[in-house]
Amino acid sequence: MGRFARKNFPFLIRELTQIGSIEHCNLVFRWMKNQKNYCARNDIYNMMIRLQARHHRIDQARGLFFEMQEWRCKPDVETYNALINAHGRAGQWRWAMNIMEDMLRAAIPPSRSTFNNLINACGSSGNWKEALNVCKKMTDNGVGPDLVTHNIILSAFKSGAQYSKALSYFELMKGTRIRPDTTTLNIVIHCLVKLQQYDKAIDIFDSMREKRSDCHPDVVTFTSIIHLYSVCGQVENSEAAFNMMLAEGLKPNIVSYNALIGAYAACGMDNEALLVFNEIKQNGFRPDIVSYTSLLNAYGRSQKPQKAREVFEMIKRNKLKPNLVSYNALIDAYGSNGLLADAIGILREMEQDGIQPNVVSICTLLAACGRCSQKVKIDTVLSAAGMRGIKLNTVAYNSAIGSYMNVGEYDKAIGLYKSMRKKKINFDSVTYTVLISGCCKMSKYGEAISFMEEMMQLKLPLSKEVYSSVICAYSKQGQIIEAESTFNLMKSSGCYPDVVTYTAMLDAYNAAEKWEKAYALFEEMEANNIKLDTIACSALMRAFNKGGQPGRVIGLAESMREKEIPFSDTIFFEMVSSCSLLHDWRTAVDMIKYIEPSLPVISSGCLNMFLNSLGKSGKIETMLKVFFKMLASGANVNFNTYSILLNNLLSSGNWRKYLEVLQWMEDAGIHPSNDMYHDISSFSQKCCGAENAAVIKERLVRLHRRSLCPISPPCVWRILMELKTRILENSVSL
Repeated sequence: MGRFARKNFPFLIRELTQIGSIEHCNLVFRWMKNQKNYCARNDIYNMMIRLQARHHRIDQARGLFFEMQEWRCKPDVETYNALINAHGRAGQWRWAMNIMEDMLRAAIPPSRSTFNNLINACGSSGNWKEALNVCKKMTDNGVGPDLVTHNIILSAFKSGAQYSKALSYFELMKGTRIRPDTTTLNIVIHCLVKLQQYDKAIDIFDSMREKRSDCHPDVVTFTSIIHLYSVCGQVENSEAAFNMMLAEGLKPNIVSYNALIGAYAACGMDNEALLVFNEIKQNGFRPDIVSYTSLLNAYGRSQKPQKAREVFEMIKRNKLKPNLVSYNALIDAYGSNGLLADAIGILREMEQDGIQPNVVSICTLLAACGRCSQKVKIDTVLSAAGMRGIKLNTVAYNSAIGSYMNVGEYDKAIGLYKSMRKKKINFDSVTYTVLISGCCKMSKYGEAISFMEEMMQLKLPLSKEVYSSVICAYSKQGQIIEAESTFNLMKSSGCYPDVVTYTAMLDAYNAAEKWEKAYALFEEMEANNIKLDTIACSALMRAFNKGGQPGRVIGLAESMREKEIPFSDTIFFEMVSSCSLLHDWRTAVDMIKYIEPSLPVISSGCLNMFLNSLGKSGKIETMLKVFFKMLASGANVNFNTYSILLNNLLSSGNWRKYLEVLQWMEDAGIHPSNDMYHDISSFSQKCCGAENAAVIKERLVRLHRRSLCPISPPCVWRILMELKTRILENSVSL
C-alpha cells in the first residue's frame, strides 16, 4: 500500500494503546522499530510504558525505559511519571521514590502529576506517613496540591486504616478553595462506616442525593451504603438502597451484588441470597470468591450446613480456589449448628489444601465448643493453636473465656483471664462483658460486681449487657440501692437502657417487694418508647401479685392483648394467681381462649393451678372441658392433675364422675392412691344413700381388684410359651 509515513507512528500507537490488546500493541511496536523510516520518540515510549503499567508488567515498563535511552531518546517528565505510576500500581513505593531521585539528579523538575503518582505509590501500599512527607515536599517545591492530591492522601489514610486522620484531613480540606468530588465523599463515607459513625455517613449520602452538593452518588457510594445497613443488621434498608441505585439508572457491579448477598447472609436469608447470586450470572457477571463465600455464609447462618458444603464444592468445580475466609465460613457453618467434629475436619482439610488456619479459625472453633458444651475440645483447640504457632489475640481469648463460661468451667475461664494479664494482651469491653455475664449465670454475683469495678478503673465503656448483668447481681444479693445507683449511672453516661436492662431493674424491685417503683419504671419504659416484651410484663405481674395488687395484673393482661404481646407460661401463671387472689372466676373462665393455643407448651404446674381455680369456683364442667383439651393437645397430664380433678369433683358431690376419673387414671397407667379410694368410700358412707353406697362399693371393688392384679410383660410371655407347648403336643394348628 506504499510507504508508511513516519509522522503517523504516534497516531497509530496512541489508538492501539487505548483500544487494542497489549499483545497487539507490542507486535505493532516491534514492526515500527523494524521500519527504515522509524525514529525513536519520547511520546511513543511514554505511551508504551503507561500501557505496560496498566497491565502490571513492571519489568517490561522498566525495560522500555532503558531501551529508549539506548536509542538516544532522553526521558522527559512524562516518562518518569509513567514509570513511577507503573511501580505505584505494583505497590513498589521504594522503587518509585528512587525513580523520583533519579529524575531530580537528571535536573528534570517534577510536575504535579509526578508528585501525585508518587503519593499514590506510597498510599496504595499503606505507607500514609511517606505519602504525607511527599505531599510536604510537593508544597515546598511550589507545586500546590489539587483535588487529585487530596483524594490520594485520603485514600492513603483509608488504605492504612487511619480513618480518624482521614476525617481530620477532610475537615482541613474544607478550608481550602478545592471542592470535594464524589470520590472524596466516597472515601469519607467508607471511613465513617469503619468508625461506626453511621448517622454521619447517611447524612452525607442524603446530601449527595438531594443535590445539596455538586457530587452525585455513584455505584461506589451506593455499595458503601448497602454495606453500612448490612453492618447495622438493617437488611430491608440494604435492599432499598440497592433498588434505589437501579432507579437512579446506575448499573451495579460485582462488588454491589456481593454487598447485597452479604447483607442477606448476615441475617441468614439464604433464599434471598441465592436469588441475588443467580442474578449475578443472569446479568453477565461471573461470581467471584466473595460471592460464593457470602452465599456459603448465608446457608451457615440459616442452619443448613450441608447446603453450605455444596456451595464450597461448587467453588472448586468452577475453578476457583477457596481462600481462608471461605474455609472459616464453612467451619462456622458446621460449628454454629453443633457439628463440632465436622468443623474440626474442615480445619484439617484446610491445612491439606495448603492454607494455614489463622486466629479467626481458632475463634470460630472455640465458639463452637462453647455451644456444644465440649469442655475437653476447648483445651484441644487451644493446644492446636499453640502447636501451629497461632498467637491468640484479644478476640480469641474472649471466645475461649466465653466458651469456658458457657460450660461452667469458671476456674479455667479465670485462668485464661490471668494469662491475658501475664502476656500483656489488652482487655476490652467484650472481655469483661463475657466474664460478668458468665459469673451471673453461675450465681457468682460478688465476682461479677468486682469485674465491673475493675472495668470502670480501666475506663472501658460499659455495655448495656454489663449494666443489666450487674443490676441483676445486686438484686440477687438484695442490694436494691446499689442496683438503682447502677441504673441511674447507666442513664447519665449516655448508654440508654433497653428492654433487657429495664427488665433486670423490674426484677430487682420485685425481689425487694416494691411494686410502686416497679410500676413507675414500667411507665417510664412506655414514655421512652421501649418496646415491651413478654418477659418485662411477667416481671411486673410478679411484682403486682407480691405487692397485693392482683387487679393490676388483669389490667396489664388486657394491655398486652391490645398491643399483641404474646402470652407465656409465666404470664398465665401470674394471671391464674391473681384470679385466685381476687376470686375472679369469670376472668379465669375467659382465660381459656388465650390458654388453649398454648396448651402443649404451658407447664403442668400452671395448668394444674388453672384447673384447681376453676374447680374451686364451682366451674366443674369448664374444668373438665379444659382437662379434655389438655389430653387432646398432648399436654403433660400427671398424678397431680388427676388429684385436683378428684378433689374438686368430691367437693361438688359428683361421685359418678369421680369414679370415671379413677377409671381414666387406670387406663392411663397412673394408679390411684389409697387415699383416693378412702376419700370416696368415706363420702359414700356419709353423703350417699344406701343404694348409691352399694353401687360405689361395687365399682370400687372392681377398680381396686384391677389395680392390684396387673398382668406384667414376663407373665404374658410365660402364658404364650405354655400355649405354644400345648399346641405342639396336641398337633393343633394355630
